[in-house]
Amino acid sequence: MNYWLVKSEPNAYSWNDLNSKQEDIWDGIRNYQARNFLKEMKLGDQVFFYHSGAEKAIIGLAEVTEEFFPDPKDSAWAAVKIRSKQTLKNPVSLSMIKSNDLLSDLLLIKQSRLSVMPVAKAEANLLLKMSI
Repeated sequence: MNYWLVKSEPNAYSWNDLNSKQEDIWDGIRNYQARNFLKEMKLGDQVFFYHSGAEKAIIGLAEVTEEFFPDPKDSAWAAVKIRSKQTLKNPVSLSMIKSNDLLSDLLLIKQSRLSVMPVAKAEANLLLKMSI
C-alpha cells in the first residue's frame, strides 16, 4: 500500500464535499507531474486530503477505489476514484508539518504548488500520529 496527498481549495471542493458523496472522481488535474502521480495510484492506497488556501491543513483520510482512467472532462489527462474514510480528529496544519524535521522532505513543503504527491510510509505514519 502507498500513501498520497491531494490538495484542494475548500471553496472549490472540500473534505465535506467528498464526505457527503462518500466516493467521487478526483479529476481536473492539469499538471504533468501530478497526472503521473495519479497514474501510479493503486486500489487501496491511502490518500491524505489537504485543504489549501487559508486553512492549510490535512483534514481527512481517503482511499483509492478505482485506479487511473481518462479524465471525463479531457481524456488526455488522468483521474482516479477515491472514497472518504475518516475525518482526522485533529487536522495537521502546514505549520505543524514545517516544524517537524522528520517531514522536511515532504513534497508538500518542497513543491507547494503540486496538487497530487506521494507520501513516504514513515511520513504517513508520523502524520497520522500527529492527527490523534
